[in-house]
Amino acid sequence: MVPSEDDHRAETLEPDVSEAGFCRLAESRHRIRQFLHFSEEAARSKGIEPQQHQLLLAIKGLAKGTRPTNTALSQQLCRRHPSTVELVNCLVDQGALSRRHGGQEISVLHGEELRNSSPALSESLQAVPHRSGRGSGRLA
Repeated sequence: MVPSEDDHRAETLEPDVSEAGFCRLAESRHRIRQFLHFSEEAARSKGIEPQQHQLLLAIKGLAKGTRPTNTALSQQLCRRHPSTVELVNCLVDQGALSRRHGGQEISVLHGEELRNSSPALSESLQAVPHRSGRGSGRLA
């Protein structure tokens, strides 16, 4: 019997419980913590809290076309939504961020869609049979 691709993946996901495996894991965690410590200290040296720096970086680093909503930022930062909102509020209060609501953008999109689809929409509405006289107001 030939091993499947899933079998190979399962083999690669087996944890390395050897002493060398734990040493590699510990070294990786140590290097990650070193970098995070450096990043936190660098942010503080510039007068900003590390979480605030992470939020600003997350906003700047969002994929093109992704709106910087609290939900998107919470996911990016691996934080709970209320914590992200609090962090955003703090930066807004400090003047480092400003809020812009997307309502106008949505209205513009709706206007464009109505302009594009109005001929077909109008045609389909005209095709709806009209009842004569006063009825219940419901379509049959």
